[in-house]
Amino acid sequence: MTQEQQLCDIGFIGLGVMGKNLVLNLADNGYSIAAFDLDHEKVKEAIALDKEENTSEAARVTGCFSYTELLSKLKAPHLIVLSVPAGEPVDQVSESLIGAGIQPDDIVIDTGNSLWVDTVAREEKYKNNFILFSSAVSGGEEGARFGPSLMPSGSPYAWTRIKPIWEAIAAKVDPATGKPIERTKPGQIVDSGDPCTAYIGPAGAGHYVKMVHNGIEYADMQIICEAYHVLRNGLSLPTEEIADIFAQWNQGPLDSYLMEISVDVLRHKVDGEPLVNLILDTAGQKGTGLWTAVSSLEVGAPAPTISQAVYARSISSFKSLREQASEVLTGPVQKSYSDEEKATFIDELHDAIYCAKICAYAQGFQLMKQAEKEHGWKLDFASIAKIWRAGCIIRAVFLQSITDAFERNDDLENLLLDEFFAKQLNENQQSWRKAIANITLMGIPAGALSSALSYYDSMRSNVLPANLLQGQRDYFGAHTFERVDKPKGKKYHVQWSTDNKEMIKV
Repeated sequence: MTQEQQLCDIGFIGLGVMGKNLVLNLADNGYSIAAFDLDHEKVKEAIALDKEENTSEAARVTGCFSYTELLSKLKAPHLIVLSVPAGEPVDQVSESLIGAGIQPDDIVIDTGNSLWVDTVAREEKYKNNFILFSSAVSGGEEGARFGPSLMPSGSPYAWTRIKPIWEAIAAKVDPATGKPIERTKPGQIVDSGDPCTAYIGPAGAGHYVKMVHNGIEYADMQIICEAYHVLRNGLSLPTEEIADIFAQWNQGPLDSYLMEISVDVLRHKVDGEPLVNLILDTAGQKGTGLWTAVSSLEVGAPAPTISQAVYARSISSFKSLREQASEVLTGPVQKSYSDEEKATFIDELHDAIYCAKICAYAQGFQLMKQAEKEHGWKLDFASIAKIWRAGCIIRAVFLQSITDAFERNDDLENLLLDEFFAKQLNENQQSWRKAIANITLMGIPAGALSSALSYYDSMRSNVLPANLLQGQRDYFGAHTFERVDKPKGKKYHVQWSTDNKEMIKV
């Protein structure tokens, strides 16, 4: 066997849960891996796990214990995948690879949740040392092992090398049904179906799309959690019954990964007690939801439901403050409901969740649309919806409907304007309103559900009270305003401090 034949196809740095599973996924699909981690025990664990799962005699994963050794065991030009925390660790690894002798035509793929502007800066910073390519990964540890959704961006040349690898390891969707093709066993591969990966665009575009994916994920999770809260505290339903309701909902338009796992969480018990009752009600956030909310403000694309989901996590973290407030602040007296009233309310809540989810996705896609204009990207929104149909955390049955919407009109400004989604909202908005009214009377917080309704009502209003707002701004700050009865672009100001309040054209 020649030296070239003994060299590995891909280098891999970072063997945490995600990294280790991506390595095994790559190995299942026929690629030999040179694996490295600063924690040498993780290298040994990855090799041992590969031996357990590998049915062939040839080793699929080769352990490396330095950056220099890693480069020496790779075919040239080198292709190296990073699965390290976003931020400084990416730069530390990059500098270490430069010191070890990486070459300008070598490709380094950052698969972490890096902030997209950092990715743009890094590509420029390291362009004379190696080709930095980014590919955000969604799907958690199970997705990494058996097929994630991958959002690559950067050098088009690098993509030509990476594409066959990414298409091999990505989740697959049956093109006839739009449903995921299951892959659940080590060694199993799926070589048919639509791969849940596609080139997104220039440096940073893939990480931006993944950031918005995570923002939608925040909103979707919060919507489900608010429904759980209403059923538990408003209708006083036992946890097992709530799980049954969620399971039933998951058979229809609310069919999604997040609804599915919520059922599993609700049904899991510890010593006879539902685990969910034992989990402390405080949540953190890793940054991507916050980044999405900040970006929506920066580019002027409203994403109130995503932002509310971030705020909900923030307020949950003030546990002791909430405990104090609960002793001094009162809410409505809880009423009891007949079985018929409960059944009606549960149906209305279902429709409210469906409508709120549509609005959350609409906000995310409008944000990407606005970012596309801001940064000169050309994003394929039908393709983005397609690669989210399987493998990723927000995979849901109606992503096929989103794909269809953008295939009907690739210039669609907002999902609410699509004929299918407009019909869904129009038919269900009355139930949505009744649900929000009842939730408010129950005194249960539902910021995501209610903000989505406010977003819907704002979008369908051809006149908003910003006319008064502009008058206020002109009064205290001479900010000027336009008039509906005058040519667009002409500015006016009222001299409010004068007796006759003369209006002048600016």
